[in-house]
Amino acid sequence: MKLHSYLFAAVLFSGCLNVGAAGMVKIEGGSYRPLYLKKDTPLIPVKSFQLDKTPITNAEFSRFVQKHPQWQRGKVGVRHAEAQYLSHWVKQGNAYVPKATDANKPVVNVSWFAAHAYCVAQGKRLPTIDEWEYVGQASALQKNGTNEASYNRTILDWYADGGRSGLRDVGKGKANFYGVHDMHGMIWEWTEDFNSSLLNGGSNSDLYCGGGSNNATDPSNYVAFMRFGIRTSLKAPFVLKNLGFRCAK
Repeated sequence: MKLHSYLFAAVLFSGCLNVGAAGMVKIEGGSYRPLYLKKDTPLIPVKSFQLDKTPITNAEFSRFVQKHPQWQRGKVGVRHAEAQYLSHWVKQGNAYVPKATDANKPVVNVSWFAAHAYCVAQGKRLPTIDEWEYVGQASALQKNGTNEASYNRTILDWYADGGRSGLRDVGKGKANFYGVHDMHGMIWEWTEDFNSSLLNGGSNSDLYCGGGSNNATDPSNYVAFMRFGIRTSLKAPFVLKNLGFRCAK
């Protein structure tokens, strides 16, 4: 990385520029049918809450790390994050910062513990499984767009791409019914109650990491198998190059 890019990053993450600041939207309560269950299964109620419009960006997470240096790359213990934690950030002086070109891309390579700490520091929390899924089933046109061909096609195209296109800036695509961006086709996202599978000492089939996937009542559906694969393989310290988060309250 060239020197001028490092200098730009230093200015950017000192807080002089407010890049990618995410607002929140109010989500009115309702109900949804969980993944894998039959169409006549009772709906699960979800209370009203607020959710970030976009995933948390590298710029936002960098400002958090400046205030809470215990979450800097190289300072987080192995119990709270794998060795690849923030591995896409670059060395600058005695610390690590995101590349300037990644400022408004979603932060990834963060563990559940780091995501949880970020949201708490903002006076927020991670969304619950039910909250994420409830909002995630919305298309651009309706609260439940899971039967729309274009809704499912977006997700399947993302799977097929396999990350080859790389990450893009948040908030550039069309918002869903609630005004929330990037619920699908961007990254996987941590949920607050994912850690209960860790506390239970094993995999819990009722828990999953939201993002990049959709509701399905047919277990043979490809995206359902992908969701199952993610939720049963993750543990709270894990970090992935396409796993990030957003906050709720």
